[in-house]
Amino acid sequence: MITIDGIAYDIPILGIKRKAEVLDKYAERSEDGVLHREILGVYFNYSLEIGTTTNTAEYARLWSKLTEPEEFHTVTVPDESGNFTFTAYFAGVSDTLRKTAGEKNYWKGLTVNFIARSPART
Repeated sequence: MITIDGIAYDIPILGIKRKAEVLDKYAERSEDGVLHREILGVYFNYSLEIGTTTNTAEYARLWSKLTEPEEFHTVTVPDESGNFTFTAYFAGVSDTLRKTAGEKNYWKGLTVNFIARSPART
């Protein structure tokens, strides 16, 4: 289950990939070849892959949220101790048309990246 801005979405999740990114305020090498750096923090970013569903209304609701023109969202995803809630923006939202049946279109392969606004660890 995934929650965005306090709203839960009942969509099957195929996979969640978590990546810890260490970002620097600066990283420079001195003339003797030694690296000097100041770390801003460790950012936890997530990639999510959604499974197929016949619930086109719920899928459309999620698509609408993921493509909303908002700077940041509050996201809750699973982690090793239950859930992790953080502020993120969405990047790389994409999917593929699976089939059309009558008036309904069914989509597959929905992916999204949640990019953290601030570090999880400093």
